[in-house]
Amino acid sequence: MPFSSLGLSPALLSTLVEQNYTKPTPIQETSIPAILSKKDVLGIAKTGSGKTAAYVLPILMNLQQSVLVKNRQANVLVLVPTRELAEQVKDIFKIFSKALPQPVKTLAVYGGVSINPQMMALQGVNVLVATPGRLLELLDANSVQLSAIETLVLDEADKMLNLGFKEEMNKILAFLPEKRQNILFSATLSTDLENINQILLHYPVVIKIADDELSLDLINQVAYIVSPEKKGPFLRHLISQQKMKQVLVFASSVQQVDAIVNKLCKNKIDAKSIHSKKSHGNRTDTLTLFKAGKLRVLVATDLMGRGIDINFLPFVINYELPRSPKDYVHRIGRTGRADAPGEAISLVSPDELHHFEVIQKKMGKKVEIRETEL
Repeated sequence: MPFSSLGLSPALLSTLVEQNYTKPTPIQETSIPAILSKKDVLGIAKTGSGKTAAYVLPILMNLQQSVLVKNRQANVLVLVPTRELAEQVKDIFKIFSKALPQPVKTLAVYGGVSINPQMMALQGVNVLVATPGRLLELLDANSVQLSAIETLVLDEADKMLNLGFKEEMNKILAFLPEKRQNILFSATLSTDLENINQILLHYPVVIKIADDELSLDLINQVAYIVSPEKKGPFLRHLISQQKMKQVLVFASSVQQVDAIVNKLCKNKIDAKSIHSKKSHGNRTDTLTLFKAGKLRVLVATDLMGRGIDINFLPFVINYELPRSPKDYVHRIGRTGRADAPGEAISLVSPDELHHFEVIQKKMGKKVEIRETEL
C-alpha cells in the first residue's frame, strides 16, 4: 500500500519522497487513517518501526483543517520521557510541516536548560512537545495554557509510566479539556500502560504490530560467560580483536556507565557516556559524534538508548543484562535495522545465566553461549 492511498495531502506526499520514505510501515499503514478520522489510538510496535511519523503525518493533516490557536495555547501536546526524544519528535514535525500551506509552529520544551527562552518561544506554538517536569514548571508560571488542546500524544508511554511520571501525568491531565483525541504509542504493553489506557482512551483503535522476526534474524546474537571482575578486560578485548569502529554498549546504572568509559579511555579506546546526569548539550554533542561515526564507543543506560536511532549500527554489547526481556529486545534492536545485519553480544556472568534463559524463552530464540579464556 503506498502513502498516496492513506489520505495524505500532496504537500506531505512530496516531503515523504524528499525524505526517502518509500512505503508505509505496518504501524503507519494502520495508524494514519485512524488518526485522520480523529479516533483514539493505542499503537504497540517496536522501536524503529516508524511510530513517530505514524502520528506526525496525520496530526499535521488534521491541523490544516483546524483553526490554529493563538497566544500561548497549543492545539497538540506530545509528551515524551527524555530531552533527546523531544528534539527528535520536534524535528520530524518541522520536516513535514515545511511544505504545508498553513504554517505550523512546533516547540520542544524540557529541563536541563534555561526555562526563559522556552517561555518566550511559546508564543504562537501549535504543536508542543514536552517532558512532564518542564511542562509543569511552565504551567505553574502561567507561560502556557492547555485548554485548547485537541490532540494528546503519549510517546514511549511505557517508559514514561515506569519512570515514575504518574503523579506528574495526573497533574497535566487535569489541565486538559475532557474532549480531545488521545494517541498512545509504545514499544511494549505493560500493566501500567493498560491501567492508564482505561482512563485516557475512548473506544480506541488498538494496533499491535508483532515483532518482525526477519529483523531479529538480521541480528547475530552471541553470549559470553564472563565473571563480573573480568567483564572490563573482556570488553576491551572484544572491541580490539573484532576491530569495532562503532559500538553501542549498554550498562545498568549511571555509575557503571561512567566506570566503563573511564577504563576504555585509559586503555586508549575512544569512548563517551550518555546518561541522565549529563547536561543536555553534552548529550546532544555525544550523540551527534556517535551517529556521524566520529566516536568509536558509546556507553548508555536503557533510558538514553531510546534516543539512539541509527540505521546501520554494526555492534551492540550488553555489558550487563537488563531486568526485563523486553528491554533486552529493545537494546539489541538498535542494530540489524534497515535490512542491514548487525551483531548483538552479551557478557553474561554465571549468576545471570538463569535470567538469560528467561530472556531467550521470552524472545523465542536461542542464543549461542561461549566460554571465555580471559
